[in-house]
Amino acid sequence: MAVSAFIKLVPLSAKQTVTIEEVKDLFHYYKKITAKTGDQLNWQYGDSAFPYEIKEKVESNGTWFYLQSDHERYNAILIGVDTETVRNEDGTENEQVYIQITLPEQSTHGDKGKANEFCKFLAKKLQGELHLFNERIMYFYPRK
Repeated sequence: MAVSAFIKLVPLSAKQTVTIEEVKDLFHYYKKITAKTGDQLNWQYGDSAFPYEIKEKVESNGTWFYLQSDHERYNAILIGVDTETVRNEDGTENEQVYIQITLPEQSTHGDKGKANEFCKFLAKKLQGELHLFNERIMYFYPRK
């Protein structure tokens, strides 16, 4: 059974909206900084740190993509951006943007570990609310 994690952009987040292209840019930035860690250690860490490449299907219509790996311990992670309607404390409704990270049935334990790392990175960068695969919540936005 597929499982999902969500990064919700709440009113106190750094940004209220994010596009799929911005998520791709953050993915490339993440790969770049992990490769730099490897350079500092004089080791090819970039290939091991996040061994995925972006793949996109025509039917995605620019709303989702997946990360595919050719390493034996990894398979795939799906990433999409969508909105949901949330009710505020005062009874009004707002549209809230979220990023969904899904592990399909054929995903491995390695995929889950890498997806958790990437979720935390995205949530920190966007100062969002992270709903992990195990249904726990982590808050990365400034709380009052």
